[in-house]
Amino acid sequence: MANLINLEAVSKSYGVKPLLDEVSLGVAEGDRIGVVGLNGGGKTTLLEVLAGIAEVDSGRVSRIRGLRLAVVTQRTELPAGTVRDAVLSHYSAEHEWAADSRVRSIVDGLGITALGLETSTANLSGGERRRVALAAALVGELDLIVLDEPTNHLDVEGVRWLADHLLARRAAFVVVTHDRWFLDTVCGRTWEVANGRVEQYEGGYADWIFARAERARLAASAEEKRRNLARKELAWLQRGAKARTSKPRYRIEAAEALIADVPDPRDSVELMSFARRRLGKTVLELENATLHAGDKPVLDDVTWRIGPGDRIGLVGVNGSGKTTLLKLLAGESVPESGKRIEGKTVRLAHLSQELEGLPGQLRVLEAVEEVAARVVLGKQELSASQLAEKLGFPAARQWTPVEDLSGGERRRLQLARLLMAEPNVLLLDEPTNDLDIDTLQQLEDLLDSWPGTLVVVSHDRYLVERVCDAVYALFGDGRITHLPGGIDEYLSRRSAATSVVAAPASAERRTSSAAEHRAAMKELGRLERRLDSLHKRETELHDQLAANATNPDKLVELNAELKSVLAEKDDVEARWLETSELVE
Repeated sequence: MANLINLEAVSKSYGVKPLLDEVSLGVAEGDRIGVVGLNGGGKTTLLEVLAGIAEVDSGRVSRIRGLRLAVVTQRTELPAGTVRDAVLSHYSAEHEWAADSRVRSIVDGLGITALGLETSTANLSGGERRRVALAAALVGELDLIVLDEPTNHLDVEGVRWLADHLLARRAAFVVVTHDRWFLDTVCGRTWEVANGRVEQYEGGYADWIFARAERARLAASAEEKRRNLARKELAWLQRGAKARTSKPRYRIEAAEALIADVPDPRDSVELMSFARRRLGKTVLELENATLHAGDKPVLDDVTWRIGPGDRIGLVGVNGSGKTTLLKLLAGESVPESGKRIEGKTVRLAHLSQELEGLPGQLRVLEAVEEVAARVVLGKQELSASQLAEKLGFPAARQWTPVEDLSGGERRRLQLARLLMAEPNVLLLDEPTNDLDIDTLQQLEDLLDSWPGTLVVVSHDRYLVERVCDAVYALFGDGRITHLPGGIDEYLSRRSAATSVVAAPASAERRTSSAAEHRAAMKELGRLERRLDSLHKRETELHDQLAANATNPDKLVELNAELKSVLAEKDDVEARWLETSELVE
């Protein structure tokens, strides 16, 4: 494979900080590369050097003649004019692009049609502008695609569409993203940018975590903190949603030795018991509630009860009303009819998408200590400084004035202040926005041992699958739908609904059959893993019932859980049979 771009001993600094220090690497035809690293560590700079947007201080950048390159960074600007001008300017007539199924797929898959082709780019929100810029980049015939955080502002369905689209193209791509599901799905190689260097790994996110865990195993005691996080993340990958890995078996066995004594990410039974003692029976309830977001129905005479210790992921397309529903749960709005009920012992914290109420005159540590000096999160007791460090503020950064923080840093500070108040109900609206992977792992580590009720709205399916026990969806029909099959079931339902709407486009359906077959195979694997888990839990419950034969209260609790497990098992088995027919 010929290299499309080569970097030879490239260095690049801004001020006194070297972001790239004599970096040598190359991008070959067909490469699928994910770029990871701490915020501010040089990821965007690397992309801009590759794309020719930023000049290097020293070294050499060479590109093949006639390279067809598209780049979308966080600084990409749209031209003045309409959405049509920005995305479809290469086509002189409507029928030219309308006859190209690939272009139609991009326009529909990124929601450009819904925005309106005649809409002025000046009237678009930040998220809409990013989607238009992404569509404009993808419609061309390309050798290399360079993308910086393309999954931001996409919902779960949009992230999956982008993954399928990139995998179906022949073009090479280099993508910076903190979306770990996306990394593992689309990337064959991973670059980690840190301390001016770029370390290269084969495989996606799972392989990178294996490599980090192995490297940490060999490191000195100063790396103990990082090693524990890598071990816990690796344990999740092995025991939870198993990700693919390209490592040889002997490498896998060496890494697995690291997690032989690592407990599950969280003890759900213990956390549930603790939450019930803190919260009692009533937490948050909606009774016969009706609610609209503009003219769109969010709830139509809905009754929904959220109990102590429930850990809920809430999904839906952009504009389906997730944020509106979260504000209702938080008590920041009232239903149009029906009522909201809040338990007497509830101490609620709501992480909204708006950055409000931060004391700009204080420094970071002072802003956290303003809430409390110490906090107990499950079994962890942390000082304000320790919590700030876990959320991405190293000791030196903790003395930065709040008014000098970036948007992402302000969001992390907002979350730190919420946690310092020791709430027992957490409502999180897109908590992963602007977080790098290391900070995401720290956040998940905190939530693993957090004993309370949790409702998360997020497009990051990895986070939802990691920290939540149940998934609910808004499909735009005025109901809140429980999805026993999680996000995979959500995507299957959305795909089925889209197929019904697009029934006349038979040619387009044929082109998607391969993707549907892959999705069905993946769904079969997920269902099989879930059946194994349910069977194991069923056996454990039978053993516990026998051991508690003289404890009536415990028997009632265990019997109720057993009924729930058996019901879900029947449902999963039925869906396994249905899915297996699709792959025959």
